[in-house]
Amino acid sequence: MKINNIRQTSMTTSFKEAMNRLGFQGLLKFILIAFASICLANSASASEKKTSFTIAWSIYAGWMPWGFAGDKGIVEKWAKKYGLQIKIVLVNDYVSSIEQYSKAKFDGCVMTNMDAMTMPAAAGLDSTALILGDYSNGNDAVVLKNTTDFIDIKGRNVNLVEYSVSHYLLLRALEKHGMAAHDVKIVNTSDAEIVGVLKKPSVNAATVWNPQLSFIVGQSANVRKVFTSKEIPGEIIDMMVVNTDALKANPDLGKALVGAWFETLELMSRNDADGKAARTYMANTAGTTLADYDTQLRDTEMFYTPTSSYQFSNNAKLAKTMELVRNFSTKIGVKNTDEIGVLLPDGSTQGNSKNIKLRFDTHYVKLAVDRLL
Repeated sequence: MKINNIRQTSMTTSFKEAMNRLGFQGLLKFILIAFASICLANSASASEKKTSFTIAWSIYAGWMPWGFAGDKGIVEKWAKKYGLQIKIVLVNDYVSSIEQYSKAKFDGCVMTNMDAMTMPAAAGLDSTALILGDYSNGNDAVVLKNTTDFIDIKGRNVNLVEYSVSHYLLLRALEKHGMAAHDVKIVNTSDAEIVGVLKKPSVNAATVWNPQLSFIVGQSANVRKVFTSKEIPGEIIDMMVVNTDALKANPDLGKALVGAWFETLELMSRNDADGKAARTYMANTAGTTLADYDTQLRDTEMFYTPTSSYQFSNNAKLAKTMELVRNFSTKIGVKNTDEIGVLLPDGSTQGNSKNIKLRFDTHYVKLAVDRLL
C-alpha cells in the first residue's frame, strides 16, 4: 500500500546532503537568512490589492477537506462570491509547501502551530493563523516493542522525523515521565522509511503519525503505543495560515476561505450519502479506504462548526500551548525564538511585541459564527 496520508514527507536528496554538510544548526541559519531576504523582497507585492490567490495544502486527515473543496468547486463558489480567484494547490512534500509559502510563492498554506512558529515566523514572514481546523487526538504516538510501559524507552534509540511533530511529541512525553532528551538517542528517519525500519529486530522505538502508525501497530503484535497525542490534547494544532500582508490588503480572501472550509466540513460530517461520498473522495485522494479515513478522523479532533473552532481558539489554553511550542523551538535550535512575537486572540503577546510574526486572528471565523459571510 502506498503510504502518502502524512503531515510531512521525506526530505529530498539535496536537503539531506545539505544537512550532512552544514548540520541542522548551520542549515537552519542559512534557511532563515534566505527566507528573510525573500520575504522582504516580496512584502510590497503581498500587501497589494489583488483578486487572484494560491493556497497550498498537503495530504493529512485534517487537511483533506481542502483538496475536496478545491476539486469540487466549493472554493471557487466562495471565491466568486467575493470577486476572487483562489487556486488550491496540492504539494506532495509538506516541508516544501511551507518553504514555498515562506518564500511568498503561496498566499496561504496548511501547517501545524509549531511549524508556523519555527519556519515562516522564524524566517521573518508575518503570518496569520486564519483557521484552527483540528488538533491531533491520537493520530501521533510513541511506540515501543515488547513493552507497554513508557519508562522502558530510557536508553533506547528512537526513530522519528527529526524536528517534526514527532520530535515535539517525544519531548513532551519524556517531560511528562520525568525524563529528558538525553535519556534517549534520536535517530532521524524519514516517514517514508519508518514502517520498514520498525520491522528490523534492532529497532525497538519510534514516534510516528498516521497512517504509518496504524500500519506499524497493525502489522506487528509486539509493537505497542505507550504515549499518544491524546495525552497532550490541543497541543498539536493543524491550521490554515495566510500571509498577513495579503490578508490585510484583501480581507475578502479570509472570508472566502473560511466560508468554503466550514461548508465543506458541514458536508463531510454528515452520515448520509453525500457525507459519505465526500469522505470517500478524501480517502481515495489520500490513498486509503473510507473505513481507515474515518478511523483517522476519530483520532483527529475536528472543529466541524465555526463555533467550535472559535471557542477553541479563544480558550486560555492556547497561550499555554504556544509557550510550550516556544520552548520546543528553543530546544531544537531556533535561536531567535524570543525575538518572534506571537499575537494571541485576546490581544496579548508572547515574545517580542514589537516583532509580531505569528497572529491568531479569530475575526473571520467569528463572521461565520454570526452568519455574516
